[in-house]
Amino acid sequence: MVMSKKSVAVVMGGYSDEYVVSLKSGQLIYDSLDRDLYNVYKVVVLKDEWYFLDENDKKHGINKGDFSVTSDNNKPLKFDVCFNIIHGTPGENGILQAYWDAIGQAYTGCDFYQSALTFNKKDTLAVLSKYGIPSAKSVYLRKGESINADEIIANLGLPVFVKPNQSGSSLGISKVKDKAELIPATEVAFKEDNEILIESFLDGMEVSVGVIDFKGETIVLGITEIVPQNEFFDYEAKYEGASEEITPARIDDETTKRVEEIAKRAYDSLGMSGFSRSEFILMDGIPYMLEMNTNPGFSPASILPQQARHYGISITDLCGNEVEKALAKKSK
Repeated sequence: MVMSKKSVAVVMGGYSDEYVVSLKSGQLIYDSLDRDLYNVYKVVVLKDEWYFLDENDKKHGINKGDFSVTSDNNKPLKFDVCFNIIHGTPGENGILQAYWDAIGQAYTGCDFYQSALTFNKKDTLAVLSKYGIPSAKSVYLRKGESINADEIIANLGLPVFVKPNQSGSSLGISKVKDKAELIPATEVAFKEDNEILIESFLDGMEVSVGVIDFKGETIVLGITEIVPQNEFFDYEAKYEGASEEITPARIDDETTKRVEEIAKRAYDSLGMSGFSRSEFILMDGIPYMLEMNTNPGFSPASILPQQARHYGISITDLCGNEVEKALAKKSK
């Protein structure tokens, strides 16, 4: 008996400036999924429209009642699994996951709670500190609160990083070396989010650590050293090639073990599933956590696919594993 192929919608796009990267990530996953096992479709979710792209690149609207599509032959198409590769809102902050849960749609990656939590840098670091995972000293501010620059600098020193609490892709981040720059930097960050973090500067090597659950076990795909040409790993460094990424990172075995152990502990402590990429600064051999991305970039140039290649897992297997986990969860 031939098993019928499962239908997989690769869901890409999003409501933030990161949608451009998401479309590239979605294309790689769309191209990589095994056609012997799955019928693969493209779905684009944008602020003003959700649509299915057929093989002729013709758009068909998505019925939001059950995330189905009615194509030209009037036969509704329902997806067995949605492969979520939206960076930023609504696919990385829990909004889409909560909607899919409500309509009973299976999807890849972590649940809505983990997505919402990890999208909030302050709350993630607060939870992980309970598991012995260190992070930089920081001050948290809400829009409209008065800002005492002298007090902040006395507490954190200089330089500091000013960043939106909930934003992806390093948008709205500034490195502040001088007191006069602090207030303008908060204004830049507040354009991205109503909550911001001001963090003490950690002078060390930045590493990006890919962690996934693969065939029932939590594995570290790789540790990539980030050598930015700019002051730090900002949007330009991340997406416009203004950084050197070295996999594996140039660190000794003992430090490697420590980073792997902490990255796995962070993943498991949060009850994560699916792709993740955590950023750390290594200072005196100790990894300080900056953030965790639950839907990291997955275009051919992105870090996670680079790490998978180095680890020896093909993109086809990596993506297929996500679909199979979503199907297994659905059948429970």
